[in-house]
Amino acid sequence: MEIVVRLSEDAEPTVRNELMEQIPPIAVFLQENRSNFPVVLSEYLTPIVVRYLTDPNNQVRKSSQEVLLILLEQDLISQHDIENKVCPILLALSAPDSDDEYKAEAVNIICKLASVLSKSTVERLLLPRFCELCGDGKLFQVRKVCATNFGDICHAVGQEATEKFLIPKFFELCSDNIWGMRKACAECFMAVSYSASPEVRRAQLSPLFIRLISDPCRWVRQAAFQSLGPFISTFANPSRAGLYIREDGTLSIRPPAQDLDSDFASGSPSAGNCGNTSSACSTKPSNTEPDPPTEDPSTGTSDFPHVGSSSDGLMANSLEDSASAGAELTRLSPETSAFLELPDGNHFPVNSNSEPGSSACPESPEDVFNNFFYWRTPLPDISKDLELLLSEAGPQEKGYGIPETVHHSCVARSEIQKVLDSLQEHLMNDPDVQAQVQVLSAALRAAQLDSVNEPEHKPTEGLNEVSVSDPSPASDNQMALSASSSQKELSVARILQSTDPGKPCGGATEQLETEQRHLPAPLEENKSKLQDIIPQPLLDQYVSMTDPARAQTVDTDIAKHCAYSLPGVALTLGRQNWHCLKDTYETLASDVQWKVRRTLAFSIHELAVILGDQLTAADLVPVFNGFLKDLDEVRIGILKHLYDFLKLLHEDKRREYLYQLQEFVVTDNSRNWRFRYELAEQLILILELYNPNDVYDYLMHIALKLCADKVSEVRWISFKLVVAILQKFYSHSENALGLSFISELIVRFRHCAKWVGRQAFAFICQAVVSEECIPVDQFVEHLLPSLLSLATDPVPNVRVLLAKALRQTLLEKAYLRNAGNPHLQVVEETVLALQLDRDPDVSFFATLEPKRRSTADTRVLEEQN
Repeated sequence: MEIVVRLSEDAEPTVRNELMEQIPPIAVFLQENRSNFPVVLSEYLTPIVVRYLTDPNNQVRKSSQEVLLILLEQDLISQHDIENKVCPILLALSAPDSDDEYKAEAVNIICKLASVLSKSTVERLLLPRFCELCGDGKLFQVRKVCATNFGDICHAVGQEATEKFLIPKFFELCSDNIWGMRKACAECFMAVSYSASPEVRRAQLSPLFIRLISDPCRWVRQAAFQSLGPFISTFANPSRAGLYIREDGTLSIRPPAQDLDSDFASGSPSAGNCGNTSSACSTKPSNTEPDPPTEDPSTGTSDFPHVGSSSDGLMANSLEDSASAGAELTRLSPETSAFLELPDGNHFPVNSNSEPGSSACPESPEDVFNNFFYWRTPLPDISKDLELLLSEAGPQEKGYGIPETVHHSCVARSEIQKVLDSLQEHLMNDPDVQAQVQVLSAALRAAQLDSVNEPEHKPTEGLNEVSVSDPSPASDNQMALSASSSQKELSVARILQSTDPGKPCGGATEQLETEQRHLPAPLEENKSKLQDIIPQPLLDQYVSMTDPARAQTVDTDIAKHCAYSLPGVALTLGRQNWHCLKDTYETLASDVQWKVRRTLAFSIHELAVILGDQLTAADLVPVFNGFLKDLDEVRIGILKHLYDFLKLLHEDKRREYLYQLQEFVVTDNSRNWRFRYELAEQLILILELYNPNDVYDYLMHIALKLCADKVSEVRWISFKLVVAILQKFYSHSENALGLSFISELIVRFRHCAKWVGRQAFAFICQAVVSEECIPVDQFVEHLLPSLLSLATDPVPNVRVLLAKALRQTLLEKAYLRNAGNPHLQVVEETVLALQLDRDPDVSFFATLEPKRRSTADTRVLEEQN
């Protein structure tokens, strides 16, 4: 160790760098022999590594940082040394007065160090400095490292410290002038949300994420949309969705008794029957887009569109109000969510017969939420009546345009102020009242702004028409603003209805049906996407990812990201809210990009578990049928999980796919042998889903066709499929089908003109004996004579496999080891003849004792081919 110390003080950087590379293996040796060298690592090597963190040579510092992380990951440095030797030097290097280059390197090690330290240690030593570095105004590289590793720090310190110390810093980073900082925050948003409580996630993080999605910089919006699905998945609540993840990672459904209890507790419906499969939640892979231009503090805001100073404040306030109002919409009591969206003045004639205040007034706790009315079956089809009604109302509607003043809207400022005054006395006692007050206050501010800027409405009509065809960040913001504003008007109207004391409570059902008949199709569609599991603006943004304009203004692969995270979003919403995603799923399934359809094909079996058998048969089976006729790149996703999907279907629906299975044998490219290999593997699993007669009529012919494939790997897996079919027949006592199949095998393989077929017959017989898939008496009567006749085959490769089958498998069975067995003598004579074979490989395997055989011998046949 004295020599090591002297080498560490050498003036030549290459010597110090080489010494660093030798420390990890030395540390491993010292750890294995800790009894002989108890303090060498702590007293000699750790101080050298820590000292090199401040070495003037850049390469030596980089090497020491790598070695330090290796030692920490392998737990070779004690907690005492980390707290007293490593952390002090890192805190000194990251101090405000430290060198900029050292500070950027130190903050990176601090972020990596948090994952190997205890929660209390990180909170006590590293968290204060990390919070300081997040606000470092001198170097944006330091803030960039903090933003990139923010999720890891949140996970290390836990929920309480995250909400108390880190969430405020995260808000600052999300508002940073450098777009790279905001992009890094969007990428780690799911990890931060995972470490926060549901209340903070809904009230604080959701509006913040909406801001990132509406960011003027395209790179930030791109990262935000990629993280949207994973962020939504953090809202998953088993008591609401009716699905939970078991310890083994499979999805299941709560028992009916628990479903009934959770119905009254949380207002969610009980889920239907559902199978088990892997969890559908996943995170997004890293983006493969080219790197954006180099960031610079002076040009960090160049991506923002230029707008006037007066409109700047208006846009910011309106966007903030609409985002908060949209978030509050999901917090309203369940009875408000049951009502339909009221007609807006922009879509309806002013003299519409529907009255905004005709909703039922809650008189008792039972009226607050009614399971029947909220989850009621949709009304009968009234499309013919609606078409007739619209054709009659068409000439009348032409005379009406957009209202010229705010007095034409359904919610007047005086009415809002009146309701606000009446709710003030109940503000401190009821959280629902607080939420209503917040929505009404935001609506009042928006109404005041609308009245001030009313003269500007008409000149902007032409601009709005142009912005639809011009995909730009500004148009995205306008669309988001208009959507949120309509949601805010909906919330205000519902609150006014529920708090208006002058309206009668009876006749609400008839009025509701009347409103439904008068609602145009777009409004009914918007109503069908309402839910209360996640904030509605998040779902609206997620659904908009299929909009073709998004591909131009955000990312060309945005539809693929939407498809990738759709199972996680569906799991979060639960099957009772599948109607919110159904149109989106159908749009993605018909996307022109095969990568989008391929992504859906790989996850359709996961989605089937989430939705249950009824929704799967209605909505997923048509998509599944379309994928069956798609490109091979899409069909492989269906094929890899064919068994997982078919087992979820009813037996009658499952039998419809028997004839279509043979279509998988034909591929666009005959060289794509892995496709056929996967088919054989899936057929082995699918055998249990069908009865022996169906297997004989359909699957047996596919197996025999695969056994004649040109590729050896496909043939070998197909031979295992043949053995599994034989086992299926005899396990169900279908001896007649089994004998017919054996006769077919003898004709096709034993008497095959090619030696490869005869060799396959020997392998099948060996596998049949090894797996014991048919009775021994059936084997010795129908297969053994044909197998022994291969001893005179002219091809050595056939005799090699025969010798292995007899010596290593057949003679090991107790049935043939009995001295009185009449077949034992014939088998032993055949083995003796093979031992005297002129081919050395044949005689070797005929003489080899079973206990001496190697696992590599099982691949001899493939090597010979």
